[in-house]
Amino acid sequence: MFVTLFIVMMGYLVYFNAVKSKEIINSPYNPRQDLYAERVVRGKILDSSGNILAETTFDEDGTEVREYPYGDLFAHVVGYSVKGKSGLESTQNYNLLTSNAFILERVTKEFQAKKNTGDSVVTTLDAGLQEVAADALGNHKGAVVVLEASTGKVRVMFSNPGFDPNTVSEDWEELNQDEDSALLNRATYGAYAPGSTFKAITALEYMREYNNYADYSYECGGSIEHQGVVIHCFDSTVHGRENFLESFANSCNASFVNIGLLLDRERYAKTAKELLFNSKLPGDIPHRQSSFAVSKDTSDAELMMTAMGQGKTQVSPYHMALITSAIANGGTLMKPYLVDRITNYSGSVIKKYMPEKAGTLMQSGEAAKLKEYMEAVVTQGTGSILQSNSYTAAGKTGTAEYSSDKSKSHSWFMGFSNVDNPELVISVVIEGADDTGAKAISVAKEVFDAYYSR
Repeated sequence: MFVTLFIVMMGYLVYFNAVKSKEIINSPYNPRQDLYAERVVRGKILDSSGNILAETTFDEDGTEVREYPYGDLFAHVVGYSVKGKSGLESTQNYNLLTSNAFILERVTKEFQAKKNTGDSVVTTLDAGLQEVAADALGNHKGAVVVLEASTGKVRVMFSNPGFDPNTVSEDWEELNQDEDSALLNRATYGAYAPGSTFKAITALEYMREYNNYADYSYECGGSIEHQGVVIHCFDSTVHGRENFLESFANSCNASFVNIGLLLDRERYAKTAKELLFNSKLPGDIPHRQSSFAVSKDTSDAELMMTAMGQGKTQVSPYHMALITSAIANGGTLMKPYLVDRITNYSGSVIKKYMPEKAGTLMQSGEAAKLKEYMEAVVTQGTGSILQSNSYTAAGKTGTAEYSSDKSKSHSWFMGFSNVDNPELVISVVIEGADDTGAKAISVAKEVFDAYYSR
């Protein structure tokens, strides 16, 4: 027994050193990483074109200063490295404090008691496109996420309001008392009712339960009533006789409430689970789980609200971008990632990250149908402003009420460009948009226009 236990212990020590040790060292929660700062100058964080997002400079007295040339533009995704750490400054802490400079240079500096220069983290982010998204969102609270459908690369991750990471120490007390939650990354931690963007999930479930979904027909009179609950279409618009595609393209609330009442609650919950609700999302980007509360005991009234994207369902813009990416990519979700490669300070590649399949969220035929319906939103429905001579687009608009005052609502858009061979996937939310007239789809249009005018 003693020999057996000894062998098991030695086997685990070998396993720990060969497999687990790097994971523990790399953990952003490991405070021992910061000891490396005694010997290494923190490396740079760059965008995909080499623009500097974060770097360490020196004061006249030799004091190290962490600088963020773009100010609040990348505040949430890049993060800060004082008062704790956030964003990439946290998740890439180990790489930034590790030096893979030429061995002779490292040894020489060690003997000279000088610090070596840490490795650089080259991200997938696009500074130009991030600026466009920020300008399009303007002063509105909200978030924009842009991914590459075929690779999972995160090209834009912007949250507003933001903060200046250059002055976090000075502003710390004020930031923690801020009513606007400026420290919160709304892109990944925001929790919003998805509004009509959720009709894509409701439509998927209806297709799974009813093989004859193409024969669906509904007469919209501008509202629907069931068991004393009345739900209106936007502005009480009377859509008339609609088939399944038209119900989706016109974002008809009454029709989708009718569809929701035809669904099996447990199967609906299963589909939501497959689309990663109530689950950890793939990849290493910190996030908040989205929630979907339908069960076999859910009331008809709650089911009606859920089917049109209201009720208790909450989701982040990041999660909606992943669902959209899977639709655009034939049902396959690519693992989202923010870091393209790690290089030493002179540019030699130490590690390269490659696209990786995260899983299949739906069958290719289901994705093709949803893509067809989302294209109809642009060609004949609520997303017509995305029609362009430079690109094709598909998507779903949404309006999500968040208060008993029905005039207060968030504006949503999720979609993708270049429909036949999808390129950019975008998810946008604007908080309190109906008070200002702002539309999430207008933000998406500015991003697409800028990308295809390069």
